[in-house]
This record gives sequence, C-alpha cells and structure tokens, in this order.
Amino acid sequence: MKLNIAVSPGELIDRITILEIKRARINDPDKLRNVDRAYDALSKTLTAEIPMTPRLAELSKELKAVNEVLWQAEEDLRDHERRQNFDGHFIDVARTVYISNDRRSELKRQIDELLGSSLIEEKFYTSTRNS
Repeated sequence: MKLNIAVSPGELIDRITILEIKRARINDPDKLRNVDRAYDALSKTLTAEIPMTPRLAELSKELKAVNEVLWQAEEDLRDHERRQNFDGHFIDVARTVYISNDRRSELKRQIDELLGSSLIEEKFYTSTRNS
C-alpha cells in the first residue's frame, strides 16, 4: 500500500535527507531495499515538483548535516542507555537533540518559505535561546 499525502517541501526534503543517511549507514539488505524504495519514490517527487536552486541546495545540505548530528546523538544516547551511564556527556548529547531539532525546524521553515509553500509546520515549544 502507498498513500499520497500533502506535505510541505521542507518536510519532503527532510525525509529524503534522513533516507540518504540511512542508505549510507544501514547494511542489512532487506532494510536497505525498503529504504531505497522510499528514497526512490520521494526523490522522483522532489525532482518532478521542485526546481533545485543554489539556495535550496544550500538549505538541503544544511538540513542533512543537522539530521546527521541528530542521528549520531541518538546513537550516543542509546549507547549511554545500554551502559546505564547518565553522566555529563549524556546530558550534553541530550541537549544536542533539542537544539538540533530547533535548527531542523528552522531550516524546514526556510525551505517552505523559499518555495512559497501553503503548508508550513508550526512548532510551539518555548525557545531555548536567550535572544
């Protein structure tokens, strides 16, 4: 089964960057087939629907970098959990997750605004920044 749903360009590009990370890190052939199938379908939509500009390419690259930081942070947190080690490094990594997720949300919004999307994700968390 496959569903066609409306998503913002930022959400589409975010999902593609996560699939790119999975493609680089997953070794299990069955899992990789599923990842490749999703990646191919979403990439075709991106190519067909959204013209790539230098600014969009820059935002997409930055979004992927943030998602890579989040991926590693999640791996680190799981390692700490496995070892039941909740030291200062664990706290630092946990903070990285919400700080990076805030940046991820900002980048998705910038992509949506750049492309004039009528669908824009809204976050309602209290800001962690002092500015």
